[in-house]
Amino acid sequence: MRNIRLLICSLIYPLMPPLAVAAALAMSSMAPAADAPPGASSCSGCHPASAGVATPVPRLNGRDAAQITTAMTEFRTGKRPATVMDRIAKGFSDDETKAIAAYFAALKE
Repeated sequence: MRNIRLLICSLIYPLMPPLAVAAALAMSSMAPAADAPPGASSCSGCHPASAGVATPVPRLNGRDAAQITTAMTEFRTGKRPATVMDRIAKGFSDDETKAIAAYFAALKE
């Protein structure tokens, strides 16, 4: 277990400054959190709102709601490989996932 934690930390630590910048940019261009369904604001920690942010993590804004819902379901069930999304997806019910997916699908540039 310790080795896994060290591996994860060694992979994530170099990405922290770019992720922090991406999170700040994402949060600055998102709709007010009051308009977002519960849980949606946590997505901006990794998923950028702006197309100009260089990150391997895909944007959610404007993405088809069915694609987001399918991805979350696959993360939750283990069908789709993940680093952290499998654990994150398990924290949302089907209804919460659909609400979050609809919210991001409605967001445009």
